[in-house]
Parts: sequence; structure tokens; C-alpha cells
Amino acid sequence: MAMETAGFTYGSDTSGLVWGFLFGRTAQPLALDSNAAQAWLDTPHPPHEFVWLHFNLSHAACERWLQTHTSLAAEFYETLHQGSRSTRIEQAENTLIAVVNDVVHNFSFEASDIATMWSSVAQNLVITARRAPLQSIERLRQAVLKNHEPIRSSVELLIHLLRDQADVLVNIVRDAVARVDDIEDHLLSGRLTPKRSDLGAMRRVLVRLQRLLAPEPAALFRLLQRPPSWISELDSLELRQSTEEFSVVLSDMSSLQERIKLLQEEIAASVNEGNNRSLFVLTIVTVLALPINIIAGMLGMNVGGIPLAQHPQGFWIIVALIVTFTVVAGWIVARIQRNN
Repeated sequence: MAMETAGFTYGSDTSGLVWGFLFGRTAQPLALDSNAAQAWLDTPHPPHEFVWLHFNLSHAACERWLQTHTSLAAEFYETLHQGSRSTRIEQAENTLIAVVNDVVHNFSFEASDIATMWSSVAQNLVITARRAPLQSIERLRQAVLKNHEPIRSSVELLIHLLRDQADVLVNIVRDAVARVDDIEDHLLSGRLTPKRSDLGAMRRVLVRLQRLLAPEPAALFRLLQRPPSWISELDSLELRQSTEEFSVVLSDMSSLQERIKLLQEEIAASVNEGNNRSLFVLTIVTVLALPINIIAGMLGMNVGGIPLAQHPQGFWIIVALIVTFTVVAGWIVARIQRNN
């Protein structure tokens, strides 16, 4: 069986395999191509060895290769085509079926930057599949290549993936917090340049992330209460701890959403206050101009009997009347403003 320790390029072969690794034979995980993986699956192997195969579901041959060369549970294929993509881990035919949502590379707080990965975890075989390159699975691949923390079981590989996903989510929350801090500083200094819609878009993405990434409590509770027989007690404990760490991150995300909501309300109040001030100024100008408009309109009518039309000081008398009425109107407006 041809195997090597060199890493693959980020693509997929004719079977849709992006990369594959064999654990347990040597201290360093061995890289596999689809032919080597097929040979390992078709021959007996020691119980301490297990294989991780990562597939690209966008490749037309991927699902056909899995059905031909593996004995995955039917629930795995059903999950691939289900509409629900919320994060969950379930047990099916003594294997674990996990649906994991993650963000793509160069995540830019867009809803389209969130994608799903499906996995099947058995004692000797781990299958992961996705349609778009994701950050967490790439972090896991880099950790396997560096081999700083040797992975001793297939469940530990899943636990490592969940922790990598939590780390990616922590970085997203930190980036979002930095953006919100910058917006808040502009708001407090009176230099509010970002639009309220920007905060709304960020909040919508965070809500979608939380909804998709939050593990389903019922499925996880059933799994932790009755795990498969081949899962060790240590792996079960670490799985519980990883989900608890994930819950802490989701709690921080909820707090950030509330903070964004308060900022949106503060911005809306600031905009309304500015609009009210502008409307008040416009009202004052309209009231002060009212005497001028009324008197000018009356004197501009083409009818006989216009007062002071023949008086030598008629113009200045009309000006004095306009000024008097304007001063009185301004005094009334100022008094109403003081009373309010």
C-alpha cells in the first residue's frame, strides 16, 4: 500500500478525496490517496489503527465512491440531503453522525460565508465531507501535519475538530467586538459615521451563526448518556468538556448581540434627536417668516384700496409692522421653548 507523509495540495482527486490520513501505524500520521485508502479499507487492519478521509461533496464521484468502498450508516446519506443543518451529534448503528457548521476562509460577516460539514465517526474510520473549504477543518489538518498533539482515537479527532471550531468562533467574536468597540467610540465622540444597517447586518450574521452552531441539547444529551461501546470514558469526558467550552463561546456571542442591539437603539435615538432639532429649527424659521409672508401676500394683491399705497412713508411703516410681528412671534416661540 503506497503511503507517504507529505501533505496534499488543497484540491481533490478523481474520487473527490481532498486528503486522507492513517493514524496508529507510526508516530507521524501517514498521508493517503484514494487508492491507498481503498486498499486499507479492503484489508484487515489492527484495531488501534484508524483512517481519516476528507471529501469534497461538490465532486460528482464523491458520494458514489463512499457508497462503493465504505459501509457508512444510511443515516449519514440521509443527513447529507436533509434541509436541517443545525449542529448536532447523533448515534447511528454504533457510529457517530455529526453535522458541523463552520465559516469559510476570509470570513467577512456575510451570511453566505457559513457552510456545513458532515462527518461519520466509527472506531476505525472517520469520514468528513463538505462543499466549500472551511476554516476549522483546515486547522485540524494543520494540527495533524504538525503532530504536536498526537491523536490517539477517532473520537479524539472529532473532539479536536469541535475545539478548532470553537477557536474559530472565538476569533469571529473578537473581530466583531473590535468592530463594535470602534462604532461605540465614534458614537460617544459624536462622530457617528457607520450606518445602522451595518450593525444590523453584523447582528443578523451572529444570530445565524448562533442558531446553526449551537449543538442540539437533546441529541447531545442522549449521546453522552449512552455513548457507543468503543468510546472510552476519557473520550466521553473530553467530548462533554468541548461542548461546554462551545456553550461559553455561544454565551459570549449572545451578549455581543445584546450589545449590538443597544447600540442600534442608541444610534436610532441619536438620529431621531438630530431630526427633532432640525424640525424645530425649521418650525422656528417658518413661524418667524409667517408675518412677512402674510403681509407681503396681502400687499401684493392687484385690488384697489391697498393701505398706505400713496403715503410717502408707507414702505417704512410696513417694514416696522413686519419687524414688530416677527419680534412678537419670536418671543412667543422662545417662551414656549422655555416652558418645555
